[in-house]
Amino acid sequence: MTKQEARERIEKLRVAINKNRYLYHVLDRQEISEDALDSLKKELFDLEQEFTDLITSDSPTQRIGGQPLKNFKKVSHPSRMNSLNDAFSRKDVEKWIERLENLGLKNIPEFFCDLKMDGLAIELLYKNGVLMQGSTRGDGLIGEDITQNLKTIDAIPLMLEPNKNKMLGNAKHLSGEVYIRGEVFLSRKEFNRINKEQIKIGDKVYANPRNVAAGSLRQLNPSVTASRKLDFFAYGIVKIGEDVLSQYTLAREYEALRDWGIKVNPHSKLVHSIDEIDEFRNKWETEREKLDYEIDGIVVSINNNRLFDNAGVVGKAPRGGIAYKFSPKEAETIVENIVVQVGRTGVLTPVAVLRPVQIGGTVVSRATLHNLDEIKRLDVQVGDTVIVGRAGDVIPDVKKVLFEFRTGKERRFRMPIKCPVCNLPVQKVEGQVAYKCTNKDCPAIRREQIYHFISRRAFNMAGIGPKLIDRLMDAGLIQNAADLFLLTKENLLNLDRLAEISATKAVASIQSRKKISLAKFIYSLGIDHVGEETAIVLAKRFLSLNKIVSANLEQLQVIEDVGPVVAESIYLWFQKSYHQKLIKKFFRAGIKIEKEKTAFGPSKLKDKTFVLTGTLDSLGRDEAKDRIRNLGGDVSSVVSKTTDYVVVGSEPGSKYDQAQKLGIKIVGEKEFLKIIK
Repeated sequence: MTKQEARERIEKLRVAINKNRYLYHVLDRQEISEDALDSLKKELFDLEQEFTDLITSDSPTQRIGGQPLKNFKKVSHPSRMNSLNDAFSRKDVEKWIERLENLGLKNIPEFFCDLKMDGLAIELLYKNGVLMQGSTRGDGLIGEDITQNLKTIDAIPLMLEPNKNKMLGNAKHLSGEVYIRGEVFLSRKEFNRINKEQIKIGDKVYANPRNVAAGSLRQLNPSVTASRKLDFFAYGIVKIGEDVLSQYTLAREYEALRDWGIKVNPHSKLVHSIDEIDEFRNKWETEREKLDYEIDGIVVSINNNRLFDNAGVVGKAPRGGIAYKFSPKEAETIVENIVVQVGRTGVLTPVAVLRPVQIGGTVVSRATLHNLDEIKRLDVQVGDTVIVGRAGDVIPDVKKVLFEFRTGKERRFRMPIKCPVCNLPVQKVEGQVAYKCTNKDCPAIRREQIYHFISRRAFNMAGIGPKLIDRLMDAGLIQNAADLFLLTKENLLNLDRLAEISATKAVASIQSRKKISLAKFIYSLGIDHVGEETAIVLAKRFLSLNKIVSANLEQLQVIEDVGPVVAESIYLWFQKSYHQKLIKKFFRAGIKIEKEKTAFGPSKLKDKTFVLTGTLDSLGRDEAKDRIRNLGGDVSSVVSKTTDYVVVGSEPGSKYDQAQKLGIKIVGEKEFLKIIK
């Protein structure tokens, strides 16, 4: 990147960050997620580190928070309430250590790690041990006086109790002014309780605990704040009587806070190396859901206060500490191209080719754009800066276009008129948004059908992946999924660079999957519009494959959750002679369809229908469905009057609104886990 390109990109990043920080910190609103905002800030920070002469005093990396609201009296902080620069990987932490070494701070013996709360930073002023004032961070220098609201929080003591036996925690240090900083937050339990009340009164459901905490602290009526049962953890002392803090460590500060009766996070830890920092961070990324509050990373600080102070400040962030964030679910990147992928049914799906970015612990370089209508809705173009998200095992997709980054060089996408694989015509499916390849023998369709056939939710052939399927098809060893069961070890040894052990394992894996349930077999066929739920409905309704094959259109249409379009797709699929021959070939190859298994133990969810919407944090969507079915329940993709429960995770879709309109029982993740326990 040239210096001029960097200057232009930096300016656009600053405008976008300032806009979204104002919405977040001042107006308590969000247009993009915190993960996405962090990603923007990280890109700006990295560019400014590369082109240091482009750093200006008004850069977002040089300022903290937003402007204070006018509803409360303004309060000046004794020293700036800084924020921390972010690290997203071990490499970022190593670079941070290198920067400290370049300052002469080598072989730092200890680091103090704490959990990074997703709440609101506040400052408390105690005089002679009595709470006199509490304020928000505001712009870092001037905050808002919210003393009355903070006094409603039980975790914040109105009076500090000195410990006579401790150097830093004794009465002498409480004889003057003591400033303490920490984080106000809302527990998950309290957040769920508040949302249940909102549902009861028909009011909006809050998006996350942080928003509720922010709104609660800014209530002009303290009784409203008190009703929210906020919580608090302190994370440091910034001023104490005579300035003696430099003689101590951050770990000793935490001890003093505990001695005075102030809560600190019990999971903080003293560590001595990058390996231990990484271990602490990884442990809590894995175990964060066990906590009753939200965290989005860890805070790593030089433990020795004197060394911390000697490191100084860069912009408005202390060099002696960093926020080591968890893998984000969303990030900002650039659409470098838009290509078309041909699926197993011949449908063309636009795919964004991205500048590689880390999301959810993996590097993402592609994201689905679904269809042409979605591209038009997003107004996404090649060259756009976008927000990309993924949750769990879901394929990454483009969430939002950041139009403020456009330069005029972007290019619009047009659906090709010919298939990119077989070069035969593409046509729009009547009554749908989809475009399809018209060639039923298109190599892409045949490959995708076999990819689907071997997938985990179908035949689940461990060790058999798309790369091996490609090699088998290119060598002419298979033409359809049934051919897999006719392969021998000798066949596979004809493939270049495939060892005998690998060939033996591959054949054994295929042969071990000859027994399958009726529902999974139907799903594995890749019938257009027949997903996992519809396959289960068909299996339960007809009980045998022969009955499904011989069913007429009217018999299929009357089945619940199977409409006219799906019924016609099923009927026509089984009418085609090619598919009839394929099924006979499966049975000649030794496929056995097992009877549907009944639920193990008591069917506590018998006759209960569930609909899932949003992302569940503690278990994947497929696992949740299996748990429901194993207890005798049904899972549907459509909310109707016959639905018993709608399970709502984070970022729920339109099914949540439909459930509210129909008066269907809505349960959150914790309540759902109790139901399926």
